[in-house]
Formats: sequence, C-alpha cells, structure tokens
Amino acid sequence: MKMMDCIEIIVEKEKYAKNGVHKGMQGWICLDDCTDGYWLVNFPQCGEKDDVAEISINEKDMITIPAMNAEINEKIKEMFGE
Repeated sequence: MKMMDCIEIIVEKEKYAKNGVHKGMQGWICLDDCTDGYWLVNFPQCGEKDDVAEISINEKDMITIPAMNAEINEKIKEMFGE
C-alpha cells in the first residue's frame, strides 16, 4: 500500500467504530509511512460535509480498491444512526 491508495475496511472493530468508521467504509491513505502495520486513512463524505474521520487503520483490516465512493460512507453512517 502507498499514499493516495483507495481502501475499504473489511472488519468491524470497536476501536474504529468509536471514531465513526465501520466495515465497508472507504477512504484513502494520507501518508507514505506505515507505522507498526498501521496507515493513516481519511474517510470523507460528499461535498462540503466534514470527513467521517482520519484515523490509523491496521493494514490487515483493509483492502485496496480501484476507486473510492464517499456516498457509501454516508449510507453506512446512516445505518449506525450517526
């Protein structure tokens, strides 16, 4: 993985959920550096809305995808009542 790669979360974990990030959400890697297997990932929403979060995600908990769709993040966020 590398900076600007699009990713999708493949697990539901409490440590991500407390920041509003859930399985299926999509984001992009913000930095070139991986620290102890974790990448800093930004999870945007559409338009001018604030980002869902910008948090460190374990490389094992995500997959790279060809393109990101912020609408998915909004739909998942609604499912969790956030």
